[in-house]
Amino acid sequence: MAGRPDVAALQRILHNEWGANEHVDWAAAAARLGSSLPADYRHFMAVYGGGCIDDLIVLPPLPTGNGWQASISGHKGGFRELWAMEGGVPGVDLGADRVLPWGSGCNANEMGWLMAGPDPDQWPVIVWRRHGEPRWALFDCGMAEFLRRLMTAGFDECPLSDLSLWGRVGTFVHHEEQERRFHAGLDPMTGEPDPYAGMFD
Repeated sequence: MAGRPDVAALQRILHNEWGANEHVDWAAAAARLGSSLPADYRHFMAVYGGGCIDDLIVLPPLPTGNGWQASISGHKGGFRELWAMEGGVPGVDLGADRVLPWGSGCNANEMGWLMAGPDPDQWPVIVWRRHGEPRWALFDCGMAEFLRRLMTAGFDECPLSDLSLWGRVGTFVHHEEQERRFHAGLDPMTGEPDPYAGMFD
């Protein structure tokens, strides 16, 4: 997976200081999910891991064991239910078994892939927007390029119904670092002291 230009371009704007190699068992992930996953996503997991870009959650493929981070396998059912309920992307005649999530958040937007063929590297990104019509939209790019273009305003308009990362580079924090900060009484994303720490344990 070395030398992926899409992930390298993302790294030029999104620092991975608080990232960590997720050390994914990709064979186990493929068996659990019924498919291998795109190479840019796998490289992202090696460089950044699962975690958050501000309010946008990037899901690791499988549960991490600490209960802090959601996963693709855990999020898959709800994502596919949304596709079935909302009718999917207009003009796309594929069932809910052909979509798979990779991200969530930013005011309840959902991001995933349309499994449009046997080669995961050719899967386009699909997005469910909480607000706006149509709810589902398709973007002919991979996950890493989608994130870069979101944060550099590289689409004709914001692909999400939330502008918090539109034209603005967020901060990535791996889920283990978020959990460490939380238990230390710090804000999981900023690392600053949290005045509400311990109030809701």
